[in-house]
Amino acid sequence: MAPLIGRRLRKGAATTAVAAAAMAALTASQAPGFANTDHGDRNREQRAEEAPAPEDTPIDGGSSYHTDLPPLVTPDKPGSSIDLPGLPGGSNTKPEAGIPASVLAAYKKAEATLKDSNPGCNLPWELLAAIGKVESGQAGGGNVDADGTTVSPILGPVLNGDGFALIKDTDGGAYDGDSTHDRAVGPMQFIPSTWASWGRDGNGDGERDPNNIYDAALAAGSYLCADGRDLSVKADLDRAILGYNHSQEYLNTVLSWFEYYKRGIHEVPDGTGVLPSGDGSGGSGSRDKGKDSGKNPGKDGGKDTGRGEEQDAHTLPKPDPEPDNSTPTPPAGDDGSPTPTPKPPTTPPSTPSGTSKLTTVGAKELSTTAGAGFAQSPRVKAVDTAGKPVAGARVRYEILGETDTRFLGLVKSATVLTGLDGTATAPKLLAGEKTGAFTVRATAVGREAAPVEFTATVKARPVPKADALARLDDKKLTAETGGSFADPLTVTATNKGKATEGVPMTATMITTAKDPELNDRGPYFLDDEGKPVRTLTALKTNALGQFTLPKILTDDQAGTFLLRLTAEGGAVLDIELTVTQPAAS
Repeated sequence: MAPLIGRRLRKGAATTAVAAAAMAALTASQAPGFANTDHGDRNREQRAEEAPAPEDTPIDGGSSYHTDLPPLVTPDKPGSSIDLPGLPGGSNTKPEAGIPASVLAAYKKAEATLKDSNPGCNLPWELLAAIGKVESGQAGGGNVDADGTTVSPILGPVLNGDGFALIKDTDGGAYDGDSTHDRAVGPMQFIPSTWASWGRDGNGDGERDPNNIYDAALAAGSYLCADGRDLSVKADLDRAILGYNHSQEYLNTVLSWFEYYKRGIHEVPDGTGVLPSGDGSGGSGSRDKGKDSGKNPGKDGGKDTGRGEEQDAHTLPKPDPEPDNSTPTPPAGDDGSPTPTPKPPTTPPSTPSGTSKLTTVGAKELSTTAGAGFAQSPRVKAVDTAGKPVAGARVRYEILGETDTRFLGLVKSATVLTGLDGTATAPKLLAGEKTGAFTVRATAVGREAAPVEFTATVKARPVPKADALARLDDKKLTAETGGSFADPLTVTATNKGKATEGVPMTATMITTAKDPELNDRGPYFLDDEGKPVRTLTALKTNALGQFTLPKILTDDQAGTFLLRLTAEGGAVLDIELTVTQPAAS
């Protein structure tokens, strides 16, 4: 057993070295995201490498994965660039650059969905492709049906503590077929307990299936975007990948494929993708503990790529209801902005391209009512020292102050790129129930330009009013002394003929219509403590504009009594209540 473990540990070390070489080659060839990275980015990357996994994150850092790396073809001429798709000497028909059609469609659909729901995340589909490559070999070479569901299950080993984590069954075997212990499932390798929190319906069929590439891709993207991450920021990108699997080897491998896919890919038919050739043993080795799973060894080293074999598991953290939305800000002088076109300019711009000033576009004071969306979003324009617009600059919007207002996606901060006209519009603001003023600050990321602040105010909802009250029926209300009225009393509040929700109402037992004093005898209600009361306040109509009064009881007084209902807006309705003595036996 020991020699096998030794090979796995050495494999992990070798993977780091090869991945580092690949990253160096990609950097030398000016792969996007690395050519303009300065020392500040490298320092942030180093911090990401050294940071331990959060204590509350249920991720097993020793999970294995496919260790295959993008091809590094040795050129005929020493010193020439590596053979990457889309580069001179490369080929867009390279097998490794082919992604099965349904799998590729799922990644792009997840990107589009999250662009609408969480635009500040800036999730690229190539990142999902990179993770899908190392997790399942693009769902086993595209071994999926027409709906995107894997033809054969992709299952990890039984998590029974024998060389792996001990996770008792959480799904009754519904996803993994094991009612005793959990197993990782599907193209993105979710364990069932994690899927319960992060599962998404990516194909709109009303189901959340970890075996479906559309559902799994959207769930993985949602996790990567969690905690207010902006994946266009290198530190956040590293943090997201390490959160998926806290292993430096894993980070290097994913980043290698990420850069490779960004240089160009091509679509291949489902079922014809390239299967990983590695042994699937990448990882820190921390989970071996002197044991091995012994499950289905084969050419893929225990990885199940849709052919009935097994692979290791990992989990993702549960969503945080109050995430920390802070985003590391690059130091001055590195805006990290993507260029507006796929290729960087070959000659320096004729005018200064750095952002020197942010100016407000449109209203600087915004307002709405509680629970509603703001009609306008904060908007700024970035200009250079010559006063010309700067395209492709990153602008970070942050919500400051005591408020429960959030950007679309329920985040407190978001980073967006300026357009060709230099303007950047914040995601839509959604007000919560907390009223009052707060601030939205716009900052040019990595520049010394002064921030721009917007004042936003959430006002209380207008109080609904009613100009008429009416009973649902005209049945006479009668009861005997010492009893209660059996028939419920329901009224409808309308304003200009329309039923109105949320209308405040008061119910009071009064003496007479002309002299509406509080009656101290006759019918009554019970308060929350069970004590008799003859006035009820803080009543409100429901979505149908209706309200049903609680049970009305009677004392020992017989006669005709009057109940008055008063609604906000002035509507009044008097209702007679008749109380009789019990019939003689």
